[in-house]
Amino acid sequence: MYKIVTLLFSLNLFALSLNAEKHVDMSAIAFKIGEQNLLAVSLVHDKDWHTYWKNPGDAGLTTKFNFSTNEGDLKLEAYPWPAPKKFMEAGEILAFGYGYTQHFFFKLNQSVKNKVLKIKGQWLVCKDICIPGEDEASIKLFDNLLGKTTNHEFEIGEIVSAYKALPSKVGKPKDLEVFLSKGKEENTLVLQYSFSNIKIENFDTKSNLLTPYLVNLFDYKHEKLFYDEINKTLYGRIYVDWNGVYEDPEIPLPKTGRFTKPLNIKFLLQYNKNKKASIIDVPLYEFSPTGDMAFNNILKKLTPIKEINMNSMDTDTSLLTFILFAFLGGLILNLMPCVLPVISLKLFGLISHSEESKSKILKHNLAYTAGVISTFMIFGAVIIFLKSTGEKVGWGFQLQSPGFVFSMMIILLVLAMNMLGLFEFRTPGGKKLGNTQLKEGMTGDFFNGVLATILSTPCSAPFLGTALTFAFTTGSSGIFLIFFFVGLGLSFPFILTGIFPALISFLPKPGAWMDKLKNILGFTLLLTFVWLYDVFMNLVDFSFFGIYYNTIFISLFMAFFFRKKISKAFIWNLILFLIPIGLTISTISSNGLEMSDTDMEVNSRTDVTWNKWSEQAMSDFSKESKWVFIDFTAKWCLTCKVNKKLVLNTDAFTDIVEENDMQLLIGDWTKRDDYITEFLNKYSIVGVPAYFMQSPSGKVIHLGETVSISKIRDTMKANQ
Repeated sequence: MYKIVTLLFSLNLFALSLNAEKHVDMSAIAFKIGEQNLLAVSLVHDKDWHTYWKNPGDAGLTTKFNFSTNEGDLKLEAYPWPAPKKFMEAGEILAFGYGYTQHFFFKLNQSVKNKVLKIKGQWLVCKDICIPGEDEASIKLFDNLLGKTTNHEFEIGEIVSAYKALPSKVGKPKDLEVFLSKGKEENTLVLQYSFSNIKIENFDTKSNLLTPYLVNLFDYKHEKLFYDEINKTLYGRIYVDWNGVYEDPEIPLPKTGRFTKPLNIKFLLQYNKNKKASIIDVPLYEFSPTGDMAFNNILKKLTPIKEINMNSMDTDTSLLTFILFAFLGGLILNLMPCVLPVISLKLFGLISHSEESKSKILKHNLAYTAGVISTFMIFGAVIIFLKSTGEKVGWGFQLQSPGFVFSMMIILLVLAMNMLGLFEFRTPGGKKLGNTQLKEGMTGDFFNGVLATILSTPCSAPFLGTALTFAFTTGSSGIFLIFFFVGLGLSFPFILTGIFPALISFLPKPGAWMDKLKNILGFTLLLTFVWLYDVFMNLVDFSFFGIYYNTIFISLFMAFFFRKKISKAFIWNLILFLIPIGLTISTISSNGLEMSDTDMEVNSRTDVTWNKWSEQAMSDFSKESKWVFIDFTAKWCLTCKVNKKLVLNTDAFTDIVEENDMQLLIGDWTKRDDYITEFLNKYSIVGVPAYFMQSPSGKVIHLGETVSISKIRDTMKANQ
């Protein structure tokens, strides 16, 4: 019996199709491989929308294609469909389907030569709601049976690669065992299976191990997987409703446990994310009346495998491990170059307050801690919101926004001028806030914590990547919990010195020398400004708006300089401050803070060639049986720059490249790129740097967030 919810979906949403927006575009191309003529029908989905596979899952409708010529309807033999992904929809509804661009293939024969082939596609497309949709396309086929539609242009290499990646029919692997047992409820069965000698790190939890094709007598539930770490065996179970009772005439579930004729069940098998899926047929002759009880006894001792996007920790111990990693990662962030200028400001504050009472020192440090942790909590709330809208976000995502980076540059420039003595923050009444400069008060401590947190997010540190992966792939409570402990780690040295002020006794006493230190700290903030300036140049159209940006920064500096060194006359100061404000408003209104379409330069050295990363490029080099090194990086990632300087821009790395004819790919994540985000998510990575190698056989190896010459050579040796 097809699921009742599917039927209700199609009936209740039919009316919506009359006014539905179009979220899928269809195009086609006729091409030739060897002696075979093929038709590729391509579906291009809007971002975060998906259609359905042959087995749509708990709900949805199978996508359909119909063909015709002027002579009437036409039947074209279909190739296997591309392997689907799992989608968990609202209400724990599991679906199998497709997003982004997908290509479907059909055989062409001579009967359509010199004819116009009409294609009609029908589907249910879903995001937060589901909408029935359809599209039509026509393609003129010439003598050579070649032709294409004009609404989408695909490289023939992409089409051919998609064709070669289609699942192929194979015999059942010897390591796979499939059984059938009687379920506890009437007219229910349990499909049980095991796959031995499997490397769990190669298994993609975003896909099923076995995805069943639909058959009339079986109604499949969700797959549950368990892993035996000792014996390297993956166990699976799917509960099945027996739909024979709804047939006419009824086909009862055999009481003997043996079917009158074998049930030939077809599955899509996906056990290695680095290999294409396979199609297998499994004949089932009988089911065990008590087999589920014995299988349950095995599974009780094993570790459940859960989908990444529904990840929750299985034990309190593992959660504590992630909390510890979050704390240690935050603690190490204090030593990262992104945060050092702001940490220096805080150290300057510690020296300034070192002769105050213990309670006041504690208050200063707690204000800084409050700034750090509250900013992490705001980050967490933003990430939860973006995830709820379907956005894909990672660590340091805010530095992919030109507006945010521009605002941070203004703040840093103003802070630097403050430290260089060009002005002091004052209250509207003309007095210094609390008779002290703002940067020395509680508000200044809080703001330093905010700034330290913002500048820390482009940095990656040991332990941090593991904790952040858990945070970005878990629920709301997990995000807040991990971010809280990262913030606690970042602020922990100041919590400690707040509770035990004697720990800062090694710092020199306050004195006149601090005025010189202020100037040095001002220059460190200017250096941070220069770093963000470099990031900003790669986010916007600097060739057109560069003169505006530079004038804003210079005129802002000039306004403060004029007020401090030349005149405090109100009218002149007003005019000079209105210049950068007016230029900023003009630039924003002219879309000067919109993301540019240009990519960053991919060649980091002149003696080795870096090509732009894409999964297609990886596939092409795999066909050529070449080693590939992949660098996912970003302009705002200082750790990336360090790794590049110490490893990738060295003669030793160049020697490896030349000796092995290695191909180099670079993925620029400076600006938002959903394809890079999606690829990193496959390997549970939420930020950069991230380094990969692809062996000549096509195996993809994740090297981690640090790289070395020895690690590269060892990886090549282990994967010859």
